[in-house]
Amino acid sequence: MAMFDETLLESSEKRGPVLTSIHWLIIIGVGVLGYILGYFTLPLVFAGTEGGALATQCLTLAIVLGFYAMMICYVWSDTGHLGFSRPLWVGITVVLPLLGFVLYLVYSASRSGDWKRATMPIAYLFEAILLGAIILYPLMYTQTLPQAQLMTMLVAPPPPPPPPPPAPPAPKVIIHHVSMEDLLKAPTVIPKTIQQIKEQPEAPQAAGVVGGVPGGVPGGSMGGVIGGMVGAPPPPPPPKPAAPKRITVGGQVEESKKIFAPAPEYPQIAKMARVQGLVRLAAVISKDGTIQDLHLISGPPLLVNAAMQAVSKWRYQPTMLNGEPVDVDTEIDVNFTLQE
Repeated sequence: MAMFDETLLESSEKRGPVLTSIHWLIIIGVGVLGYILGYFTLPLVFAGTEGGALATQCLTLAIVLGFYAMMICYVWSDTGHLGFSRPLWVGITVVLPLLGFVLYLVYSASRSGDWKRATMPIAYLFEAILLGAIILYPLMYTQTLPQAQLMTMLVAPPPPPPPPPPAPPAPKVIIHHVSMEDLLKAPTVIPKTIQQIKEQPEAPQAAGVVGGVPGGVPGGSMGGVIGGMVGAPPPPPPPKPAAPKRITVGGQVEESKKIFAPAPEYPQIAKMARVQGLVRLAAVISKDGTIQDLHLISGPPLLVNAAMQAVSKWRYQPTMLNGEPVDVDTEIDVNFTLQE
């Protein structure tokens, strides 16, 4: 507490704090007003800002405005104690918030001879900025990714292909009906040549046995053997169905068996930001069991790289279909949980 007494809370050991209770009420009021203002204006400025992202951005705006009010209150009160030009330094701090406040600290330290007035607050200032950048920025970035991914998924599908051309019309067949009168009508013109038709002798038929023989086939067969089978050869066996090049896990297709699956390493920045959740990936398990075509479906951005690096090293037992290895389309879930 003595360290703060020598810097922002007191300008010297002989008088009270620079920031009184009234100043702190003003600072808190400005921060609350900034949160309410951001809650109603940020969704109008940035489309799609809602939920956790809106709360994080409103909190960030409240902290920035509260810190801005604290710098102005400090300069206003301290210039009155030290006898400096109040309108000059307050105006500089309002126009150049951070730079003007640092210039005032350096100026007041040089005039009073106490350099702790400048070095200690500047160190606290940069530590606060660095800590806010490490904590708040990943939270804001994590909340905005699913909205962009949802907009990508809502893109209209390509138009369907045009229908095939219609089939050509079938040719017309003209049918002439011949009546019995036309057949019995005497010809009106005598033909010049008459074609002679020679009758061919019928081929001898195989003699059969009345009532058949044991082991015969009904109706018999030409050139058959008594007691034998039909002369036609048996039909060939049906062709073996070709195995598909790729199948998908689901239904009657069981999930492939993992034989090597190292656990992912939890990123340090995700632990600091308290980010946890499920990362869902899509991949193809090749015929030799390796991971191919690995890409992201959903998940927190701070955890995606660790999940993809780990899954790319996994190995599976090859999936067999009809005795042949095939590729398998699958989805892989990697769950990150913080230890309490």
